[in-house]
Amino acid sequence: MSPADVQHRLMLVGGAWVDAAAGGRIEAVDPTSEELIATIPAAGAADVEAAVDAAHAAAPGWRDLGWARRGALLRELARRIDAEAEWLAHLDVRDAGLPLSGARADVTGAVAEIGYYAGLAPEARGSTAPPAPDTLSYTVREPYGVVARIVPFNHPFKFAAGKVAAPLATGNTVVLKPGEQSSLSALELARIAADVLPPGVLNVITGTGAAAGAALVAHPGVHRIAFTGSVPSGRAVLHGAAEGIKHVTLELGGKNPIIVFPDVDVDRAAAAAIAGMNIARCTGQSCGSTSRLYVHADIAGRFQDALVEQLARLRVGDPMGEDTQVGPLAFRAHHDRVLGYLDTARREGATIAYGGGRPAGRPRGFFVEPTLLTGLDDTMTVVREEIFGPVMSLLTWRDVDDVVRRANDTPLGLTANVWTRDVSAAHRTAAALEAGYVYVNGTGRRPTGTPFGGWKSSGLGKENSLEELVSYTREKTVTVTLW
Repeated sequence: MSPADVQHRLMLVGGAWVDAAAGGRIEAVDPTSEELIATIPAAGAADVEAAVDAAHAAAPGWRDLGWARRGALLRELARRIDAEAEWLAHLDVRDAGLPLSGARADVTGAVAEIGYYAGLAPEARGSTAPPAPDTLSYTVREPYGVVARIVPFNHPFKFAAGKVAAPLATGNTVVLKPGEQSSLSALELARIAADVLPPGVLNVITGTGAAAGAALVAHPGVHRIAFTGSVPSGRAVLHGAAEGIKHVTLELGGKNPIIVFPDVDVDRAAAAAIAGMNIARCTGQSCGSTSRLYVHADIAGRFQDALVEQLARLRVGDPMGEDTQVGPLAFRAHHDRVLGYLDTARREGATIAYGGGRPAGRPRGFFVEPTLLTGLDDTMTVVREEIFGPVMSLLTWRDVDDVVRRANDTPLGLTANVWTRDVSAAHRTAAALEAGYVYVNGTGRRPTGTPFGGWKSSGLGKENSLEELVSYTREKTVTVTLW
């Protein structure tokens, strides 16, 4: 197809559908067929200016609705999203290559997240200070006004819809910029929201991080920024926000260890390691993927056999298929990047125990086989750097203090996982790991309300919890002198 044969989608700014002022376009490509399926605006500074102006204009009215009315509108938004859940899931399959089951789970998760924050809204409350003679001191929490929410390509609808819920619930208006490689479902969110929320409350612009994203971060009218993405992009956000001394939260990358003790059920632990990779949810394109497997030497052989057997059972194919578990990566440049890491692993002496390239029978599409690497040491590139694909690295250990040191020897610290039947060993190891979220015998799923966020270069702040809600407010102290 040529661009003339496909639909060109528009952005939502101030309740109106608009194109990029400069007329630039970005192509949306189906990662399964490699066919052009739509074009979207390539927003620039002028478009960001218009979106922020619209959000500012809408902010006082949205704030003054009060939490109860805002919560009711968010619940209605969740209801309408749920009514179109199948269509939205299919769109993320086609635009981002998510397996259909994973895309459905993403939409369901977004609906739940919106409902959670709609109900949690009244908890963004103030407090009173200890009384002093002739004074009364209290605090209130007020919205920032306009919030910039920048989300990545790997869970397009889940992040677009779910991550605007907390700022909206607390009375902020939002300018949302989705990942330029998978923006179509965010524009569908805009369509649904336009019938529920007042104009300008949610604005959705599309474009690259270098143009639209950078302009949004630097805009003087935006004082609160929340970004999800890579560590280098997170650093760029911090640099861009520094001039304005802005409140920034970041959910960034991970090179997450799973430490497997010798007392585990090997098959169960291997299944958990694969589940924690999110291969069947988003082809391993997950910041929380358990990509470094530290397995006790006494069971490493059996564990490797179990991994290979279970990886071989994963069904790779058309992500629209009901039984498909592994689809393509989201776009060509990322596909090439992941294959480049596998080439590097070979050059550095790693062994490909399973997978390692394009699946048989898939000449088109951005497919990479689920892959297990062995014969590694901690200095190798694939052990040190986040690959963001279906690639697992298996290493062995004997001394627990040493393996904790190795697990912590990274600038990243998002998640970690400990597998053991020994309660004392589990707690001791969890306490020693440098990560913001530690699972014990987990599979990477986290209950709603549990604070999620990284240590070290994996981020700033918490999401998925009351802490996230409160972070979209500013605390004001008022002291009244009593006459």
